Amino acid sequence: MTGDIARARDLLDHATSVAVLTGAGISAESGIPTFRDALTGLWEKFRPEELATPEAFEANPKLVWDWYAWRRGVVAKAQPNAGHRALADLERQCRGHEVDFTLVTQNVDGLHREAGSQRVVELHGNIRRVKCFDRHHPVESWPEGDHVPTCPRCGSLLRPDVVWFGEAMPPEVLATAVAAARTCDVFLCVGTSTVVEPAASLPFLALDSGARVIEVNPQATPLTGRASVSLRGTAGAILPLLV
Repeated sequence: MTGDIARARDLLDHATSVAVLTGAGISAESGIPTFRDALTGLWEKFRPEELATPEAFEANPKLVWDWYAWRRGVVAKAQPNAGHRALADLERQCRGHEVDFTLVTQNVDGLHREAGSQRVVELHGNIRRVKCFDRHHPVESWPEGDHVPTCPRCGSLLRPDVVWFGEAMPPEVLATAVAAARTCDVFLCVGTSTVVEPAASLPFLALDSGARVIEVNPQATPLTGRASVSLRGTAGAILPLLV
């Protein structure tokens, strides 16, 4: 492992452009359950697809709103971990050496920004934000109560500002992530299974564009065989060693 760490550090030291992709693994270390693991207690009788679709919200908006309110409560209690902080440190180091840096995340918890990361691309949105269902107006604050709140501008019901099953990512968000993968010379893939599209394609796009790829994950993934360096371990344990 020591030799692999040294090789990964050397790649980062000589990079001119760094892109990072993070998945549920890094958030799990802060106590945030993965999307499917979150269906426990009151919610265990549901499947995620029954709660995270536009159709589910139209059929029972209060049920979906309450589930996301519970998830927001879990996120609000979480703190960035050593992995989040290390990536924020890496970005600061890159900026100090005029190295381009982009952090792309599949997570919706906002912990990267809380840790100090600045250039963050949130592929699946952010559970801390809400918008209206009909026109996607962003809403800064809303009342808590027994009813689903409504948009002050148009009266539409409010919903979480996340990408649901059956919805497309905002094209500008995906375009930014793809551009970062295509133009970086080092791609760091952290805590993601690389099986959920379109995020799963990003490290392979980076490889096909000539980048070196560093993987950090406790288990092997479809990326492992092609990664330039594959480091077995959690983000909180490995990333501070790289930075």
